Amino acid sequence: MKNIRNFSVIAHIDHGKSTLSDRLIEVCGGLSSREMADQILDSMDIERERGITIKAQAVSLTYKKDGEEYLLNFIDTPGHVDFSYEVSRSLAACEGSLLIVDSTQGVEAQTVSNTYLASGNELEILPVLNKIELPNANIPMVSQQIEDILAIDASEALQVSAKSGLGVEEVLEAVVERFPAPTRASDDLTRALVFDSKYDAFRGVVVYMRLFSGILKAGDRVLVMSTGQSYEIKEVGVFTPEMSKQKQLEEGAVGYVIANIKDASEIQIGDTLTQQKNPSEAPLPGFQEIHPMVFSGIYPVETSDYEKLGASMDKLRLNDASFSFQSESSIALGFGFRCGFLGLLHMEIIMERLRREFNLDIISSYPNVVYHVILKSGEEQEIDNPMYLPDPTLIEQIEEPMILATIITPTDFMGEMMQLIMDRRGEIVKTDSIDGTRVMLTCRMPLNEVLIDFYDKLKTVSRGYASMDYEYAEYQPSELVKMDIMIHGEVVDAFSSIVHRSKAESRGRQMCKSLLDVIPRQAFTVALQAAVNGKIIARETIRAYRKDVTAKCYGGDISRKRKLLERQKEGKKKLKKIGKVNIPQEAFIAVLKTNHK
Repeated sequence: MKNIRNFSVIAHIDHGKSTLSDRLIEVCGGLSSREMADQILDSMDIERERGITIKAQAVSLTYKKDGEEYLLNFIDTPGHVDFSYEVSRSLAACEGSLLIVDSTQGVEAQTVSNTYLASGNELEILPVLNKIELPNANIPMVSQQIEDILAIDASEALQVSAKSGLGVEEVLEAVVERFPAPTRASDDLTRALVFDSKYDAFRGVVVYMRLFSGILKAGDRVLVMSTGQSYEIKEVGVFTPEMSKQKQLEEGAVGYVIANIKDASEIQIGDTLTQQKNPSEAPLPGFQEIHPMVFSGIYPVETSDYEKLGASMDKLRLNDASFSFQSESSIALGFGFRCGFLGLLHMEIIMERLRREFNLDIISSYPNVVYHVILKSGEEQEIDNPMYLPDPTLIEQIEEPMILATIITPTDFMGEMMQLIMDRRGEIVKTDSIDGTRVMLTCRMPLNEVLIDFYDKLKTVSRGYASMDYEYAEYQPSELVKMDIMIHGEVVDAFSSIVHRSKAESRGRQMCKSLLDVIPRQAFTVALQAAVNGKIIARETIRAYRKDVTAKCYGGDISRKRKLLERQKEGKKKLKKIGKVNIPQEAFIAVLKTNHK
């Protein structure tokens, strides 16, 4: 145990976390130079392209120092807020954490949030200044930021170049010297913390776990403490980074368990495994059920792909237990699925994987958050679809989820940034100056206001220099209403949304104008209307085609022309009563794409 070091690697996006992980593996001889590749721990194509880590990955390496051999178990974690719960459970499996900071950019929003997560798990944090080889690296300034913003002593911060390998050996030595070894448990009961899982088509669910006490080996029956289900272990092992089978895993180990688990939903991140024959009375602390925060309908563009879409989602859920879906139907879009996601990035990744891995042409409806609706009867409902919002006369109040956002921006753009926050119904809680050139804004905002284009607007306003991170806060009462879009007097369910009353009119106008451009003209006038509680708040009109019925009248009495025009007018009135507007699929796609801009 005294020669084991369990640690994680945390950083803001693009600060070099995965590159440093590559160098650690290379120096310790985990892979040969022929087997090495950039971002070796990012196994999915989408991870490599976006430069982000989506799935946590553990690696066990051997390192020799002063004639002694040390076992280094490190976990490369996702850094995005959508996966903050998974990150916190991964950090709970460690005793120390390497905090990577880009020496050219300094402390960013996700640097702050990841540091708070590591501190919350009482980890020893070792700051590492990366990219020191670049000409614009400013080590004194970044060191000062680490001390001022993060309250971490930067006097012994390590300086490395993950790209070239400079200083990597010193990082490994510091890990051995400054990170504590795992503490031995007071009893022999088996307790293992689950920090991730993946589905293997041939072996079922592979459970990533940290063994805090006891021993696990093939043939043991383990109990999942949240569900009470038991499974027989078929294989245990460690990651080197390839899966390496072991006879048994002992106290302090980080590795994997394969135990005939057929579905990733049967075991959740943060769960505890224990021996069935001699179980632990209490699970390891911190387990919570994962609840989706963002909901959206996903529909196939071709109706014949409905069954294929369902089968594809089933396969994705095997590798991602936090993704949920159920069948739903829309009058406009046909049959599809109502899907729940941890956040907007999670939604984007799922949709991209459906397109890439399963070759599906799909469209999503406007994303919604989960609202708490309190009725006058005292009953409380959770609504994630505007279609299911109760009658307004029955509603006492509606509560919406809030976020606490941290935005770091150059001081030159502070005015525009504050205006953007206020435009999205946010309030600034705190303002902190970083180094005279940048400022950190802490603000409360409704989650619904940041779903679509807030991040893009933030980058536009700051010319790409601002960074943002957020955490979920409590629910707050708000003046929310359901806005319906009517086409020729009929409500189209796919376009319904829950909006703040102050923004209903502008959003309704935007929707009607978008529809005006994409719905084809008819032989009769078509009204496009936005309505709140039955009151029309915006309208656009698609003008009717008009046939020149007087074209063949050459001269003669004007009364003949008037008679023809009157007959045409009466015909249009009759057609308007019985006519039906068929909205093409292209119109829905165009409008929904407009909403996502």
